Amino acid sequence: VQLQASGGGLVQPGGYLRLSCAVSQSIFRVNIMGWFRQAPGEQRVLVALTSNIGDTNYAGSVKGRFTISRDNAKNTVYLQMNSLKPEDTAVYFCYCFYGRPFWGQGTLVTVSS
Repeated sequence: VQLQASGGGLVQPGGYLRLSCAVSQSIFRVNIMGWFRQAPGEQRVLVALTSNIGDTNYAGSVKGRFTISRDNAKNTVYLQMNSLKPEDTAVYFCYCFYGRPFWGQGTLVTVSS
């Protein structure tokens, strides 16, 4: 399973971005998919997860601002990020669990004026 993340970039505080994670195979049977992030000098932490029955889970720091969704027909998972803050600056990694964990290569999000 290969995951290709895209959509990162530079955005001003209060702005928005949408990250995409394209998966190399059907995600219909992939239960858990999600996004993690890693800020400079820090550990990788959970941002959001979604299951194949629509359950979602968010880190407290992003709840109400970020929305995770999946399009099984396009084998893609999205992370809509609104009201971005400088502390959201990090490399964002997409993730899935399909027998074992799989990770994408990461996409850099920089929130700065």
